[in-house]
This record gives sequence, C-alpha cells and structure tokens, in this order.
Amino acid sequence: MLMRAAVLTAFHAPMEIREVEIADPGPGEVRVQIKASGVCGSDLKAIDGKSPVVAKLPYILGHESSGVVESTGPGVTAVEPGDHVIIAMNGPCGRCRSCTAGRFHLCSDPGRLPTIMGGLPRIALSGEQVRRFIGIGSFAEYAVVPEPMCVKIAKSLPFDAMCLLACGVITGVGAVLNVAQVPPGAAVLVVGCGGVGLNVIQGAVLAGATTIIAADVADQKLKQAERLGATHTLLATDLPHQVADLVKGGVDYAFDATGAPGVLAQAFASTQPGGTTVMVGSPPAGHPMTLDTGLLFASRRLMGTQGGDSSPGRDLPMLAAQYVRGRLDLDALITERLPLDQLNEAVHHVRQGTVARTVITF
Repeated sequence: MLMRAAVLTAFHAPMEIREVEIADPGPGEVRVQIKASGVCGSDLKAIDGKSPVVAKLPYILGHESSGVVESTGPGVTAVEPGDHVIIAMNGPCGRCRSCTAGRFHLCSDPGRLPTIMGGLPRIALSGEQVRRFIGIGSFAEYAVVPEPMCVKIAKSLPFDAMCLLACGVITGVGAVLNVAQVPPGAAVLVVGCGGVGLNVIQGAVLAGATTIIAADVADQKLKQAERLGATHTLLATDLPHQVADLVKGGVDYAFDATGAPGVLAQAFASTQPGGTTVMVGSPPAGHPMTLDTGLLFASRRLMGTQGGDSSPGRDLPMLAAQYVRGRLDLDALITERLPLDQLNEAVHHVRQGTVARTVITF
C-alpha cells in the first residue's frame, strides 16, 4: 500500500515528504492509521545524528502517536480493525527475566533490539528499506508495529491529547510515580521545563508533593510550569544555593529533564541528605559527570529511568483515566497542531523552545 511519509535522507537536513510503500502486517503485527504524533526532542537528536538508535538512513522519525487500527496480521487478538490505540514505545514480551520480575521497561526479548534499531523491513522507498524510529515511524500516514505496542483506548478520547501519553507524559509522570515513588508532602525540584519536565511537575502534583520547584533558563517555560502546578519557579543560575533559599537543607527529590551532565550534578547537589535525584532527560552517550562524593556519602541516591520505568498496558490506561477526571492536563501541553506538510516548521519551533509540544495531525 502506498502512503505519504516524512523521510529523513540526510542528517542535519529537512525531512522530505515522499510516497513510500508500506507492507501488510505480518504475524503478530498491527497496521495503524496514524491520527496524531507529537514532535519530541528525541526526534531532533535523530535529525542531528546524535541518536544511538538511528545510524543508517533513510529513516521515518516519530514515536509519540495514536491512531486507528486499520488491519491486523495472523495471531493478533488484543485489538481489531476500528479500535483506537496509543502506540507505546515499548511492547514488553511478558516472558523474559526482566518482564517476569515486573521490570517491563527493561524487556530483554531478542526481538526488542531490532525493533528499537529500526524494525523489520516494512517500508520501502524506490526499493530501498526505510527504517522506523524505535520501530514506529509515526511521521507517516500508517505504521506497522508489534501487537504488544498497541494499547486500546476509548473512542471518545481525542487523538492529539492521547498521543502525548506515549512518550513525554508517561516518562515524566512515571519518573515520579514509578521510579522515585514520591510520597505526599515531599519537596520536589524539576530542572528543565520542556515537554518531559512539565509532566514531571504534573506527576509531582498527582503524588501530593507540597513544594514543587521548577527551574529553567527560559522565563516563558517557567510560566507554563506554574500553570501546571509548580509552587515556585527559578531562573536557574546556581541551583543548590537557589533551592536552599526556598527549602532549608535541600529538596527531598530532584528530577533533571535536560539530559545535561552538568545540570544533573547541580540537581543532585540540591537535595538534602537522604534525598533522591532522577535523571529523566536523555543524556549524550559517553559524557562523564563529576560528583562530589561527599554528597553521595550522605545517603543521597542517583537514579536513571527509561521511559518512566513504565508498563504500557498498566500506565497508559491509568494516565488516560487521569485525563478524563481532570487531574492530568494534556490540552495545555499542546501549543500548536500542524499537518504533516509542515513538519519541518514544527521541528524549527521545537528547536526555538517556543512550544511545549507540537502535534502533527492527520
């Protein structure tokens, strides 16, 4: 079947809207008609040649998406044509050592790595394989994905809001609820108030944190953070001292949503003894970080997370329910909605930092 897709044919270059051939779904696969796809910072890293999972071009980027099941391959039982779904970034096998221990985000099924590295050959451009970002490639009219990556949602829910749950929301909220397990009454610092950081703030609100400090270098982002639940905002200069002026001794929990090693070190130094710091932002590979080991000796913890340590089948429906109840504001995250033809314009807006999330709609 022919479809339109945004194809990355060269790093540091605009994506091209091309007509490509997409295969029918194979055994255990689902073909989804994409209805909405968020533009994420991970997509920009791939464009810049800095993504560890994007090596050989051409590629179709996009991974934060929702849509309608168009067709299913043999053996698929969880969804059927016409179902509305969120496409999860991770489809755990449920059988490996990690999955049976409940660590679904670390699924070690042998088929997972090939999926992350571009997926099975399902799309072609002039006879050449086109790989798909994290095995999804949602900057296209359709995507073929493994059945476990399809999480069914109510048909009454809006596609543009639901697509955000797949990456930015589940990562940010999951870092609070699944990883740090922030208790009610805690003091929390969130550094970096982009698409992920804003959802860390929303996660802290859901957890019942009473002090939520948002820090960024852009005043516009801090205003959005305040609207979503931050009790204090800081234009970041010297975080440990700035935080100490607000919370004596430091915060209980700090979250770095920037992925910058130096910023992570500052967030760590902003916690009180016994405090926990979580690296939420995607870091550059191979970059070292310098820590004061005296701070670590005072029972402070430094943790990492991949996608909020989430279990898609459990967490995505929970987040959708929070949205329906008015406890999770997804609509406020969407700064603009653009068609596929304006994807490169959307990427430019994300680079400028003028949007929380841009959603490509179909």
